[in-house]
Amino acid sequence: MKHICVFCGSNLGAQSEYVAAARHLGQVLAARQITLVYGGACAGTMGEIADSVLAAGGHVIGVIPQALVEKVAHRGLSDLRVVASMHERKALMAELADGFIALPGGLGTFEEFFEVLTWAQLGLHHKPCGLLNVCGYYQPLIDFLDHAVAQRFLKAEHRAMALLDDDPERLLDQFTLYRPPPVSKWVE
Repeated sequence: MKHICVFCGSNLGAQSEYVAAARHLGQVLAARQITLVYGGACAGTMGEIADSVLAAGGHVIGVIPQALVEKVAHRGLSDLRVVASMHERKALMAELADGFIALPGGLGTFEEFFEVLTWAQLGLHHKPCGLLNVCGYYQPLIDFLDHAVAQRFLKAEHRAMALLDDDPERLLDQFTLYRPPPVSKWVE
């Protein structure tokens, strides 16, 4: 793993642990010499993780649409790439990344994570997708995915593609062991 794309919030969230987790993940990425690929903003946990990687001597690639540059672009990144649209942003981040992690976040974080997880389910890529479960943030989502399995809208093998841990080191260790399931998307 050379590049990890992290999806996270443009807000800091209600608990200080969210900021601490973003900073810690940034330190772990830098220590492992893994380049951070993210949405290019200076706001929220997005800015926190970027600053953490940079402070630890790591490399950061930000990808931001032109419409957001003046509002929230992080001006101190190793590499800031400006694209025309949100669609181009997500496509470039996915192309650059060897895996994907979602920190706690809102609608954008959910949408980005589920898009790459769906692409993995369809076999469009074979990269690991993980949720950093800070303070149990993602437990209701995991419960819902388990419900989707029970209701036969999702195969258990595909549910298991959403890797989960509350520790970034262990989550990245899961990434190194990850193998995509050799099953069809469609539930019989």
